[in-house]
This record gives sequence, structure tokens and C-alpha cells, in this order.
Amino acid sequence: MSSKDSSLKSTIAVSLTNYLDAGAIVAGASGLTLWQQYLGLTEIHLGWLNFISANCLGAAIGSIIGGFLADKYGRKFIFTYNLLVYMTGVLLVMFSVNFPMLLAGFLITGISVGAGVPASWTYISESSEVNNRGRNICISQMSWGFGPMCILLFGMLFAPGGYLFGWVESIAHMFGGADMSQEAVNAFSSRIVFLTLFIVAFIAWCLQRGLQESAEFTAQKASNQKQPGLLDNIKLLFTNKVAVRTVIFLACIYLTWNLVASVMGFFQPHIYETAGGVTNEEANWMNCIQWAIIVGVTFILSYFIDKVSHRFVYVLGLLVAISAWMVIVTIGVNGKVGLWLFAILWGIQSGLAVQIFYALWGSELFPAKFRAGAQGLMFFIVRGLSAAWGLVFTYIYGENGEGFTVAAYCMIALLVISLIVGAIGCPNTRGKSLEQITRERYGDNY
Repeated sequence: MSSKDSSLKSTIAVSLTNYLDAGAIVAGASGLTLWQQYLGLTEIHLGWLNFISANCLGAAIGSIIGGFLADKYGRKFIFTYNLLVYMTGVLLVMFSVNFPMLLAGFLITGISVGAGVPASWTYISESSEVNNRGRNICISQMSWGFGPMCILLFGMLFAPGGYLFGWVESIAHMFGGADMSQEAVNAFSSRIVFLTLFIVAFIAWCLQRGLQESAEFTAQKASNQKQPGLLDNIKLLFTNKVAVRTVIFLACIYLTWNLVASVMGFFQPHIYETAGGVTNEEANWMNCIQWAIIVGVTFILSYFIDKVSHRFVYVLGLLVAISAWMVIVTIGVNGKVGLWLFAILWGIQSGLAVQIFYALWGSELFPAKFRAGAQGLMFFIVRGLSAAWGLVFTYIYGENGEGFTVAAYCMIALLVISLIVGAIGCPNTRGKSLEQITRERYGDNY
């Protein structure tokens, strides 16, 4: 097997982590109402579930832990154990009969998601050939798109009124008896959606256990008689001026973009229904089609990203993103034309997303000894602040979308910041090996 085929195979195996990340976010969001009705939860309960989930605090905590563990014990260490934690969290959700079980399941799943992301992006870059690094990161991003698309489809098929809900009812009564309440039966549709995540997680765990350790990590470990501890790596990260500037740059472009993207990821169907005035089924189908556009655009980009200017693609993606939100403040989304134009433009920009370049540059611009830890730290900052921003957004947006125009101007301002900072600071790394990039930025001591 050629090295190109080998890196593609390992990329696909590791990219399943991103499917599970995005899938957990969408599965949690899509089933909230069903769990609320079954367990009698209040809005405060739902707020806590969102706050500690894979979309927010749970992932933030996991990322900073997993990142530095990957630098200390290896990328394969994370792949060997982390998805066992994920499956435990998913099982807790599947068998939840009260709020504490559901909360614990969301938290454990979120922590696992966070722990896996920096290790997976780092491993993909370190195992890629120089001229395929961008392609492999795009494949990883495609997996992030497949997750929501598949989970949305499952959710619509299994949900009350869906084509397969009769099968869900049969399964529910088989396990819970004929006298189950309708709310308990409806919750089974969410349990089955999480079951699909458990199956994918098990397949991914089997594949990832067979991966070889990153050659870059192995070489870095062999070059030192005494390996630095976790606190040593944190100290190295914060005392190196180049590393600190890089953290600020990457956190800035990713945070400003992700504050917009995280809101769209969690609240998008709700926005389509309240501001756009469409039905829940229409909103879900629009969201699903949008994710298909994202996957398609990213697939096309994977063929060109290692051959064209990164600055050009980065700027193009953000210009499309800003154009999408300009639709809100000009045409509006009360009609189908404006709503579909917004959905299509946002899908295109997501296929050229800042996250692709954050993942690529985040694994290129740091030396191997604290590469995953640096990414984990930035992911911690971004997901943590995104959790707080989600609360602020709901206040600006209003109960029925009356503040959507004001929210749109806020989104445009954030995207403009990401555009300007990224365009100015875009690094020249295309076509260079990770070792060459490290020597140019940090010298020969790293």
C-alpha cells in the first residue's frame, strides 16, 4: 500500500471522531423536546443539558485534558481509550430514566468529544504527506458534515409522525410493556438515534485501535532522554512568544467564526421556524439539504486546497458567509426566496469553513511536543465562550425572532473580524513539511 493510500485510510478512521462530535451535538439538540416531555424537564434543565453538552462545556473540558494527554502519552493513547468513554456516555443517554442520568450522559459524551478532536486533527496532519495535508483535513471536515446530515435524517425518520415511528413504537412497547405512556414511547426515537452513534463509535474504536502511533510523535519522544510532563508542556506553550502569538491568532479567527457557527449548529431549525415561518419538517429538511451542500463543497475543495492559495480560499469562504447574513438585513427570511438563499449561501461557506484552516494551521504552526495541547487549549477557549454566547444570542434574538436583524448585524461584525485577521495573518505553510515549518518558526530546539 502506498503512503498516500495509507494516510487516506488512517484519515478516514480518525475522521469518524468528527462524525461522532457533530452527531452528538445534533442528536442532543433534536431530542431535547422529547426528553423534556418524558421526564417533565423545565427550561432550566434544558439549559443545563446544552451548557454541559458536546456543543459547549463538556467538549471544552475534554479538549484541554485530551490535548495535553495526547502530547504526553501519544495520539494512539487517546484513540485506544477515548471512544470507550464516548460509548459509556451514549449508553447513559440511551437508558436514561431521570434527569441526573441524562445530564451525566451528555456531560461524559461531551468530554469524550472534546478529548478526541485535538488528537484527531494532530494525527491526521502528522500522518499526511506534504501535498495531501489539506486534502486529509477536508476529508475530516466532510465527516463533520456527514454527522449532522445522517442524524437529522434518522431523527426525521424515527420521530413521532416519521416514516419509521411505527417501528419505534413496537420496540418501545417490547421493552417497556403495553402500558407505556406516549411520552415514554416518543423518547425511544431519541434513544434509537443515540444507538446509531453507539454503533458508529464502536466501529471507529475498532479501526482506531489498529492505527500506528504518529511517526512525528515517536521521533519527538525518541529525541529526548526525559520526556516533559504535562505542566512542562503548558509552561513551554505559554513562555514561547511565537507559540503565544499563534494561539492568539488562531483563537481569534476560530472564535469569531465559531460564535456564529455554533449558534447555527444548535438553533438553526428553530431560526427557520420562528424567523422564516416554515414548519418543523420543512426546517429539518432545509437543514439536512444544507449539510449535503457542505459535504459536497468540502469534497470539491479537497481536490484543490493543496494546490491553490490558502488566503484566497479563506477570504472567499468568509465573503460568502457575510453575504449570507447580508441577506437577512436586505431581503429578509420571511419569504422562501430569502430563506433558501440564506441556507444555500451558509452551506457553501461552511464547505469552505474557517474550521478547515483552523484544523490545518493549528496542527502545522506548533511543534510536536505541544501540538495537540495547544489545539486543546484553543478548543477549550472557543467552546467555553460559545456556550456563553449561546445564552446572549437567545436574549438578542427574542422569543419569536423579533431581534433577528440585530443578531444578523452582530454575526456580520464577528465574521468581518475573522476575515480581516485571517487575511492578514494567513501563514505560508502550503507545500512544506511539519518539520520544516517547525524549524522556520521555532528553530532547531523544537
